[in-house]
Parts: sequence; structure tokens; C-alpha cells
Amino acid sequence: MAKVAAVIIMAAGQGTRMKSARPKVLHEVAGRSMIQHAITAANALQPERLVVVLGHQREFVEAHLEDVAPNVTIAVQEQMLGTGDAVRAGLEAVGEARGEIVVTSGDVPLLAGETLQELVATHRRGGHSATVLTAKVPDPTGYGRIIRDGERVVRIVEHRDASEAERQIDEINSGIYVFDAAVLRDGIAHLGTDNSQGEFYLTDVVEHINATGGTVGGHVLLDYRQTEGVNDRLQLAARNAEYNARILRHWMTEGVTVVDPATTWVHADVDLAQDVTLLPGTSLEGATSVASGAVIGPDTTLRDVEVGEGASVVRTHGSLAVIEAGASVGPFSYLRPGTVVGAGAKVGAFVEAKNAQLGAGAKVPHLTYCGDAVVGEGSNIGAGTIFANYDGVNKSTSTVGKHAFVGSDSVLVAPVNIADGAYVAAGSVVTGDVGPGELAVARGRQRNVPGWVERKRAGTPSETAARAAAAGGE
Repeated sequence: MAKVAAVIIMAAGQGTRMKSARPKVLHEVAGRSMIQHAITAANALQPERLVVVLGHQREFVEAHLEDVAPNVTIAVQEQMLGTGDAVRAGLEAVGEARGEIVVTSGDVPLLAGETLQELVATHRRGGHSATVLTAKVPDPTGYGRIIRDGERVVRIVEHRDASEAERQIDEINSGIYVFDAAVLRDGIAHLGTDNSQGEFYLTDVVEHINATGGTVGGHVLLDYRQTEGVNDRLQLAARNAEYNARILRHWMTEGVTVVDPATTWVHADVDLAQDVTLLPGTSLEGATSVASGAVIGPDTTLRDVEVGEGASVVRTHGSLAVIEAGASVGPFSYLRPGTVVGAGAKVGAFVEAKNAQLGAGAKVPHLTYCGDAVVGEGSNIGAGTIFANYDGVNKSTSTVGKHAFVGSDSVLVAPVNIADGAYVAAGSVVTGDVGPGELAVARGRQRNVPGWVERKRAGTPSETAARAAAAGGE
């Protein structure tokens, strides 16, 4: 479809009912801020200019937009004088553009880009001066009501200003419109504040258009939940739950098995392949991607993690890591940023890995801290091993070569290099390099002291047991 001249997103409100130090539009739904959802929907129209109207705590929202949408134009509503005043600020940023201007809001995270496209298409087919996105909802309390004369929208009355008869109407105003630019400018110029709030209502533009010979159409959205906004934490939770349910339905129709949708959460930017299985208690966040045949969960949280084909990730927390094809992680593993678990490799129970590179088939099965490490293919790291990577000032890397073996309860004091095929005896504290095929033993020689318990622990159960064992041995 042809581009629209501009989209104006209203995002200046104080959001006092959120009771939050964070601006309302920065609260997240499905891993994206609400303002980011609004921008994503608006971009479906390919507007020549995209304007976001900010007000309360705008410096925080501006900083966020620099990261997620640096090409938007910022307009400022200096005083909170209503939606009409917010659009006035947006029009100043739009300038003298001609054509269609779409007005939407920064707190309706379920709104889809396709819906805005359908709204504009309806507007163009009808040749209207303006078109309102409406919906019929089970409970219209709090919403502006649509007053019609046949197919025409003649007025929008706010709930607080509506009569009892008007409050019975279930068709509501979503707060989303498409206007002819010249008509919108004229309507905004004629706004007054004769209402219960003493504000400039954008809805009054509809009445002005009708009074001056224009026509206002309505596009009824059957999926009314797209029009639902967020004003408090209860609504934020409800929108998150609804968005998540839609994401899960999408992936299940694409061939993903979700064993328990009630306990599974997937962000909007996650990518899943066919035949992935998500077990209960799984949360996939950020830009996580999971390849075909992988099984994730139960009780696993991954953020910005890449999981390869056929991998298994059980009761694990991971971020900014890569798990290659056929690898096994968990249970109770912690993958920190920079970790790469190679193809067929294993990270087992109670292992923490940070900036660690594990080669194909390498194993770190139990109770290990593997930080700033390179472990070659086929190598085995014994239980209780510590890669001591920090000397109090600097962090250094240790390397374990191919098909090497590090015995249990060893400490590798970085930086050290354990060469290909080398062994480290259990309980060693390694401070120097180990050459290919060498065995490193770095521990005190065992010494047994006869009669120590009898002398030092006389009268204890240990002494009694030792005496009985000695007697039986004789």
C-alpha cells in the first residue's frame, strides 16, 4: 500500500496509576517496551515521518528511543492538556506534510501493524476525512463511546461525559485514527476545553469534521483485545499474558511443542524452529533462537542464547551464550555471557561457565567453575574443578587442549596451558603449564600418622570404632 504522510504516537502521559519511577511506555510486554511495540506497528505503514510525542520523564524515553528507534522524530508536549494538545505538538513536528496522518498511542502493545494497514485501507476506500478504529467490547466502562448515524461516526463521547443511554453503547473508541492532514490541522485549531477535564479532546475533532461538511468513518476491529491499553500493573500483567498466549499459539501452529502453555513464556523476538520442545517452566527471552529438535526445560531461562539442533537444556539459566548442536546442558547449570558449548559437549550439574569455550565433545560434568577458559575437543574436566581466573586485579584465561584430562578437585590458576593429551592428577593446584602427554601432580605427599586418634581423640566414637577395627584386623 502507498505510504502515509506521518504517524503520530502519543506517549506523553504521566502514567500515575502505574506507581512507577519508570515511564509507563518503557514497561515491557513480551520483552519489548510498549513504545517499541507502538513503533513496530507504525512502521508497517512505512510513514514518511514517524513522530513520538513525549512529556513526562521524556529524557528517559528519549534515551531508550536512541537505542531502539533512532530515526523517529521527537515532539514535546510541555503541559498535560489532553490528547488534542498532544496531537498539536505532533503536528508541529510533522510540518506541512500533505496526505494521511495516523494517530495512535504508546500504550496499546497488542496493536498489530496489519490492523493499521486495514484502517488506512478502509479510510481510502470510503474517501473519508477521518476514520476511527473502533471495537465492540464486553465491558466498555472507561472508554469513549462511538455515536453513529448509519455508517458515519458523528461523535465520540468520553465515558465521564456520556449520558446513561450513551454508556450502554458497547462500540468504543480505540484512540487510533487516520486523518486527512489538512482536516486534522483545522480540527485541532478549533478545539476547546468545554468538558469535565478542562482538556483539549482529540475526539472533538470528529464532531468538528461532521459540522464542517466532512465525513468520518469507522473501522470495527473484531479482535478487540488489540485496542486494550495499559494504565496499571494489573493491566500490564493481563497484556503480557495475552501477548504470550498469542506468541505460543503462533509457534505451536509452526510445529513447536509447548507442553504447558500456562508456565511457558516466550518473548516477541525469539525464533523457534520446527520440532522444538518447550517443557514446563521455560522462559525464552530477548533474541534467543532454538534450532530444530532441541528440548528446552523444564525450569529453564535463556536470554539472548543460541541453541543448536538436537541440544538439550535442562533446569538452566543462560544469557548471551551459544549451545551448539547435540550439546547437553544441566541440570542446574549457569551459562554466563561469552560461553560457547561446542557440538556434543556437556555442561552438567552445578556448573557455572563464563566466557568459556568448550570444544566438540568436551565435558564439564559436575560442580565446576569454568571461567575465562578454553577447553579443547574431547577433554574432560573432573568434578569440583576451579578455573581460578581472577587475581584480585586482572582476569586471565586458561587453556586445556584436546583430549586432555583434569582430575577432580583441581585448581587451575590462570593463566596456565594444559596441552593436548595431558593429565592433571586429582586435587592438584596447577600454577604452571603442562606439556603434551605429561601428568601434572601438584599436591603434598600423603602421610599417615599411626595411633593419632587414640592419642588425640581418646574416648570419642571415632576412637572406639578405630580400636574395634584394629582388634578385628588382628
